Amino acid sequence: MEKFSTIYHRAAQRHGSEDALEKRLTENTGPYNPEPKSDDRWLSEFTKRVFQAGFSWKVIETKWDGFEENFWKFNISRCARLDMDDMEKLTANKAIVRNPQKIKTVAQNAQMIQSMAAEKGSADAFIRGWPQSDYIGLLDYLNKHGSRLGTNTASYALRFSGVPSFILSSDVTAALIHADIIDKPATSKKAKRAIQQAFNEWAEESAKDLSYISRVLAMSIDGA
Repeated sequence: MEKFSTIYHRAAQRHGSEDALEKRLTENTGPYNPEPKSDDRWLSEFTKRVFQAGFSWKVIETKWDGFEENFWKFNISRCARLDMDDMEKLTANKAIVRNPQKIKTVAQNAQMIQSMAAEKGSADAFIRGWPQSDYIGLLDYLNKHGSRLGTNTASYALRFSGVPSFILSSDVTAALIHADIIDKPATSKKAKRAIQQAFNEWAEESAKDLSYISRVLAMSIDGA
């Protein structure tokens, strides 16, 4: 397994210098917001990422005001009791993307958030209180208890919310293969545990969080 310092040095070489790499990392932090989110904002975030998955992100952004209005500003108790009458109205509403299967996720994800809040006081406390060293465990929880919150969809929701996270993009996956952590894109629990262990060791070595390490890995690969 490569040391993080080796990966960082390779990324710096590919971008000209450590200063150039750090500038690129700063420029590519994205619209991430580390501020606490209310439960309705977490439901909004999850819903946006679910609808963007496999679809044009720009279209979803353009229509997002329509989503907010027609999903009752993502009021948790109201969304949790989505019924057939609601479904009929929503699937006929041109202000949103009328995908019935994705619309149904709103109710299940609202119910998951209710469970989080019941356990920890809020979804935000539940999510941000989850240890980075078991990030894969958080992804498993969201996948099991939520709807259509697979590894990458959930990871984007977490990253954009300022939660330290790694995203198994094609570049990060290539870097993990190069570092001999996995030998192909991770789908098994064993492979994901290996990735978590590697990130834990790199975090200990570098004193950096998962998001930083993930971005460096992505930039250590040709073309990134």
